[in-house]
Amino acid sequence: MAFALGPRARALEYRLEAFEQIGSTNAEALLCARAGEQGPLWLVTDQQTAGRGRRQRAWISPKGNLAATIIETIAVTPSVAATLGFAAGLALEAALRTVSLEARARGSDVEFVLKWPNDVLAGREKLAGILLEAEAVGDRLSVAVGMGTNIVSAPEGTPYPATSLAKLRIEATASDLFAALSDSWAEFRGIWDDGRGFPELRDLWLKRAAGLGEVVSIQTGGVPVEGVFETIDDAGCMILAKHDGERIAIAAGDVYFGSAQSSGAA
Repeated sequence: MAFALGPRARALEYRLEAFEQIGSTNAEALLCARAGEQGPLWLVTDQQTAGRGRRQRAWISPKGNLAATIIETIAVTPSVAATLGFAAGLALEAALRTVSLEARARGSDVEFVLKWPNDVLAGREKLAGILLEAEAVGDRLSVAVGMGTNIVSAPEGTPYPATSLAKLRIEATASDLFAALSDSWAEFRGIWDDGRGFPELRDLWLKRAAGLGEVVSIQTGGVPVEGVFETIDDAGCMILAKHDGERIAIAAGDVYFGSAQSSGAA
């Protein structure tokens, strides 16, 4: 499949390396960084055989799905770099809206929303996931932001229901979505501005957040924590109002909508 950058990305001198098949675009990006690549460079494929999701979960992308990673070396701390995930979510959501214009013109009511901390949903089903990885290079960080989207198929039997553009009757290829994504990434990366623009990015993300103001259950490795999803703070942590009135900040975890009992998060 032929991939190409969008016009905005080309104007900003992003570069692209496309693969017919690869184990992991994130792993390849970090290898490039170790060899001196400074970026911004996109690595993209429509067939990934050894990808990884959060917590080292397998992320296999069969032929026709999109796996894309942007690699860049920047002078930020790891905690600031972590907030790039919100830029990625916004960029993916915007790109998905772009490629679904025809479907929505036909009357499709599909809605793309952002699930904390790093998924894009269609309704309440997972459509895309994001994985950030970083390595120190001197006093800077090489940051790989991987984004995988189900175009032609979605995995079955996953802990959280998944869907694909094909299942949603959205006629778009991996190359269509990538061109839109490269441009929307340039937009939201510009807003992020090495972390200085995160307050604006945070407001944009909250407008698209799934489950905001609702009861959620978060699995962090121990007993699920349950409460109302109030907001995210200036570090990107979820602020949860527990039933006893306590407000806590959650830095990482798997989010399920509804109570632990009803969501099966226990």
